Amino acid sequence: MTRFLNPSSDAALQKAAEELREWGRSRQGLRVALIYGPVSAEDRLYHSKCPVEQRSVTALGTALEEIGSQWKVLDPCEPDFIIDLAGYDVALSNLHGPYGEDGRLQGLLDYLRVPYCGSGVAASAVAADKILCKRVMLTLGVPTPGWQVWSGSSPVTWNRRPLMVKPPFGGSSVGMSLVRDPADLPAALADAAGDEGMEVLVEEYVTGTPMTVGLLELPGGSVVIFPPLATEAAEADFYDADTKLDVNSKGSVIVRAAELEPEVLDALTEHARTLWDGLGLRGSARIDFILTNDGDPYVLEVNSTPGMSRDSNFAVGAAMVGLTHTDIVLAMLHEALARPPYDVPLPTPAFAGTTRAREAAVSP
Repeated sequence: MTRFLNPSSDAALQKAAEELREWGRSRQGLRVALIYGPVSAEDRLYHSKCPVEQRSVTALGTALEEIGSQWKVLDPCEPDFIIDLAGYDVALSNLHGPYGEDGRLQGLLDYLRVPYCGSGVAASAVAADKILCKRVMLTLGVPTPGWQVWSGSSPVTWNRRPLMVKPPFGGSSVGMSLVRDPADLPAALADAAGDEGMEVLVEEYVTGTPMTVGLLELPGGSVVIFPPLATEAAEADFYDADTKLDVNSKGSVIVRAAELEPEVLDALTEHARTLWDGLGLRGSARIDFILTNDGDPYVLEVNSTPGMSRDSNFAVGAAMVGLTHTDIVLAMLHEALARPPYDVPLPTPAFAGTTRAREAAVSP
């Protein structure tokens, strides 16, 4: 079982942080592939609209400089991406959505035997698929808003209450719609289904305060659970894509430490623990909740590749337990390089050029 630490675990948390920083001092010159590029709709949105200084890749690059790594941004859209990957000690992905955090990139890295930060193939695939993740939540007994799946043929059941219409993949609320009028439902479904005609998650709209809980794996296999943060969109009906981007720096999102009754805090952290172990998450993750006015928490989604900008919810939560942004990156690199090797032989990837042979450093 995973050993979970909470903010009250002062001595254990401080010991793990000191061990982490000592490890970092011995890893000067570590070659890190920072994977970033406009692959998914979510990443294309950030690439086109988010100022460079606000991007996660900028903050991650700064942290790698502080660590003393030899790093380079590798763009999956470039033709030499795969060949270049094989020359690095470890990969740190900043891709979101399909092809980045849905298990496909992780599978490629497993095959190349390039250690990588974050969850493996299975956990990434489940967390990225909103419909599949809902089914797993039900199996694990984790509360989540009621939902149905629309596949283009059967009608959506309307119970005279607002609905959230969501694409099955992708984050940052891209393609999501809050539907209050049945007349607006067809357009919302079509938008979420996209050109591919994907299945659509139609979820009961639960009112309350959005909450987010970050988790970070530290040396020794312990996982620290950050204090819950309350996020409130001041100028939108819900935490939509434009609000998250905050391109104009209007500060339309209020992020603060959640003031919770002990039993509510226990419920939030228990659900986060259940999902971490139940999905087999690794490295880092963020669990998003909605907390009703009655104090009932419902899980909305699991993020296996949390946003990592300097002001991200994840970084804010880490700071509340005394961890810097550089500590976060160190922890992710440590977890990637501390994994046991494969226990079965694998074929050596062959490229047109000469590549350095490597031993497997990650497990499937």
